[in-house]
Amino acid sequence: MGRHFEVRAAAMAGTAAKKSALYMRASKEIYMAAKSGLPDPVSNLALRSAIEKYHKNVTKDVIERAIKKAAGGSAEAYSSGRYEFFGPGKSYIIVDSLTDNVNRAFVEIRTVLTRHGGHMGAVAFNFTETGVIVFKGTNRDQVEEALILNDVDVREVSEEDGTIECLVEPTFLGKAKIVLIEMGISEFEVSELTMLPNEKVTLVGEDVERFQDLIDKLDELQDVQNYYHNVDL
Repeated sequence: MGRHFEVRAAAMAGTAAKKSALYMRASKEIYMAAKSGLPDPVSNLALRSAIEKYHKNVTKDVIERAIKKAAGGSAEAYSSGRYEFFGPGKSYIIVDSLTDNVNRAFVEIRTVLTRHGGHMGAVAFNFTETGVIVFKGTNRDQVEEALILNDVDVREVSEEDGTIECLVEPTFLGKAKIVLIEMGISEFEVSELTMLPNEKVTLVGEDVERFQDLIDKLDELQDVQNYYHNVDL
């Protein structure tokens, strides 16, 4: 298995810049989720998913402030963007932004990529949008049966070392999670839409270091919300 580790969930920040960007990323995503419905994670599935994604790696205060800001009627506006790049070696990279300044986001993202041997180009056809849900469990067959019986369009359900990974069609992510919650599953390690590479590549030589440095720099950009790549790290 192991594919879920390629899904870009919030990671512990190793530098002050990464930590600041992580907190901003969490705040924006939780704020947007809270604004999409009621600012209550019990009734707002999108908000619950956003909180689950970040609660292990950001402080409770960050989460509560974002929800309160949404509940208070804040009119803060963010625009989303998607940028495609060829990276070092034969790597492909997709970067999603969520920002209050589209021009700034584009310039900063492009600068990071070009400084590390990348250039813009269409690469999305090398990825497949997929709903991914990961949680602790060993009852793979029971999970798969429940999803299918509830008319969830399942691509694959796998289990390894006590962790179950469900891949579903993007439009069925919410429904799949409801089915799993009704089965008694209350905690999810991953529950989000992602772009999975159709094929992975292994970088060699200087490309390995350049690619890792590139990823580190993207982690420091506060306008970067997600990124996806085809490199086997």
